[in-house]
Amino acid sequence: MKKEYDFSKGKKNPYIAALKKQITIRLDVEIIKYFQHLSEDSDIPYQTLINLYLRDCTQKHKKLNMDWLSDR
Repeated sequence: MKKEYDFSKGKKNPYIAALKKQITIRLDVEIIKYFQHLSEDSDIPYQTLINLYLRDCTQKHKKLNMDWLSDR
């Protein structure tokens, strides 16, 4: 291993836009258990499944029906 490295000709990561951003989100326990159960069946980590589901919602422009809020 070298003592020093020359990064003067280095390039920025071209995939930086595709990287994920870590956040904190509070989810109901039932939601987590649901995706963990799906994870066991599919051998895909539950956090990846949540991300895939949310990506599907965004790609299909799904909107949450919140009519129940007006019933309060």
